Amino acid sequence: MSESLEKNHERSILTQPGVYTKTNQAYARLEESIHLALQSYSNVHRGSGHFSLVTTHLYEKAREIVLEYMELNKTEYLVLFLSPQRAETFIRSFHSWSYKKLTSKEFGLPIGIVALAIEKKNLSKGIATDVGGGTTKLTSRKWVIWADAPDRFEAGTPAIINVIAFAKALLLIKEYGSQVFMEKANNFSLNEILDKDNFHGLKGKELMRALQNTLIGRQTLVPTLFGEQPFINLDNSASTQTFEPVWDTFRTILHQNLNKSRNLLDEVRNSCASFLGASLKDYDIIFTSNTTESVNLVANNYTKEQLTEPVVISSMLEHSSNDLPWRFIPGVQILRLNVDNNGFFDLNQLRDLLRTYNKEHQFGNKRIKLIALSGASNVLGTCNNLKTISEISKEFGVRLLIDAAQLVAHRKIDFQQYSPDFMVFSAHKVYAPFGCGVLVVKKGILSEHEKEEVNRSGEENIAGIAALGTSLKLMNRIGMDTISEEENDITKKAISGLSSIRGIKIYGLTEPDKIEFSSKLGVIPFSLGNKISHKVAKELAFYGGIGVRSGCHCAHLIVKKLVGMTPFFENFQWAIQKLFPSVRFPGVVRISLGIGTTEEEIDSLVRTLKTLSGKSRSHQNLKTVNEEFKDFIKKIEINVYS
Repeated sequence: MSESLEKNHERSILTQPGVYTKTNQAYARLEESIHLALQSYSNVHRGSGHFSLVTTHLYEKAREIVLEYMELNKTEYLVLFLSPQRAETFIRSFHSWSYKKLTSKEFGLPIGIVALAIEKKNLSKGIATDVGGGTTKLTSRKWVIWADAPDRFEAGTPAIINVIAFAKALLLIKEYGSQVFMEKANNFSLNEILDKDNFHGLKGKELMRALQNTLIGRQTLVPTLFGEQPFINLDNSASTQTFEPVWDTFRTILHQNLNKSRNLLDEVRNSCASFLGASLKDYDIIFTSNTTESVNLVANNYTKEQLTEPVVISSMLEHSSNDLPWRFIPGVQILRLNVDNNGFFDLNQLRDLLRTYNKEHQFGNKRIKLIALSGASNVLGTCNNLKTISEISKEFGVRLLIDAAQLVAHRKIDFQQYSPDFMVFSAHKVYAPFGCGVLVVKKGILSEHEKEEVNRSGEENIAGIAALGTSLKLMNRIGMDTISEEENDITKKAISGLSSIRGIKIYGLTEPDKIEFSSKLGVIPFSLGNKISHKVAKELAFYGGIGVRSGCHCAHLIVKKLVGMTPFFENFQWAIQKLFPSVRFPGVVRISLGIGTTEEEIDSLVRTLKTLSGKSRSHQNLKTVNEEFKDFIKKIEINVYS
């Protein structure tokens, strides 16, 4: 066991009276496994770095553990991990299916997980009830190719760490009994849960430096062609790692007596409101499972309005989570704003569309009722002018939804300026990767019944909500201006270094001296010569221990525009994907920065890319490294689930 794990293990036991009880032993082992999973955490399925491969493996292994617990045959059944609300919707929609259900709540774990075991013969016929990130393999403006099960039914980033924790808990329940996690020894105050850390009095850059040293996984060694190296995470747009104080909040809630959970939830709502500059007199803050679920909730509500030929304005820039839900509302037309190669919306087009549809009535009974746009691009890092967009929406009496998933961790958000009708984001983008999403909605738009149903579901994940509360408080103490200034400096350094590499092409804003550059986050997409993006990403992991993301990043429309894909090739792409599902198509490599990113890590990235762009690099040991990758993954699986 590493020194950090020993300290974590000791701390978990010391919080519990009666250290030798089986309950305390079970909690200590559960915490140790979760902390181990956090040390190699990333988003699942679409990454090629060490952490993404490990996390994907642990997540998929959790399905097997659930089936073993239920004593079901994995050749006949498949497990879906859903939020309580999604599980209810799923069961109602497909009530004839044979299924079995387990929930974290029935075992006393406040992490909001429902595991549904469904017969595969029935699941293959299903259509996703919620759509968004991860539910498709490929999209164009006119068609989608759905992902295979189970991805098709787990819209958006799942509660990965919570799922791993649930699977580990089932193994412990087999050993200690089904009541082992029902006993709750802690009865801490709200202040002790949300504000207790070792950085009392620190703020600004001083606090940021202190937090960087507590980033879980920062010093995890991974195998590379040149031996073991500390993993470099440059995939923060996909998901962020967490800090020890945020993890401490999560683990504290596992033990906490939750008789006063309402006070805790209200306190986190206050933290969200303070962080966003939103008034709780004007807005409801609803906890969901992720951004995708939040957008789907708004879209489902949209269908209930008695509108004549409603129209939604989206854009070519959107992530699937803010694109697909609008496509599948019966009778709704989507108009997409054009986007230039830097990622800026055509706001003149926005005004023209609103004028012709809503004032001049040039299209009969069709009326634009909603503008749904991203606050920042997950591909180009561009922040569009939300203040102007908000002013335009109000001028024409149209509701505005801001997808702030990529914005909240990087820029100060001021509801007084934007005053949107809806804003959505996920905690896993804000250093709290424990399965919590947020929907901020103007009061009176959603019915009390709808709010109640979703709140009941989201609030089962009290541990994840509390972790978000701690993370937002820490970021408020640092100051978003401090965070964005440091990120801007490292972004400039990264672009300068990347620009020096032979054969590289950087997409989007690349000139720091131009005024538009202030609208760019630390997200940099690029290609390297004629290499397919997935190969570059894999080689970055092999050669430098660097985790990035590659492909279309669930934002297929803008990536296809950037790489110059023609309509003919797009249709050809559909045919090829149907015939040969494993074929990889053109995409881009993306690096994305976070609070933990250092200048030294950027130097390592540039050195590794220069090696990859040269002709003299070695291939002879790649097979050996690939085997070491597999051993690395297997070792972590054994440590987490043993």
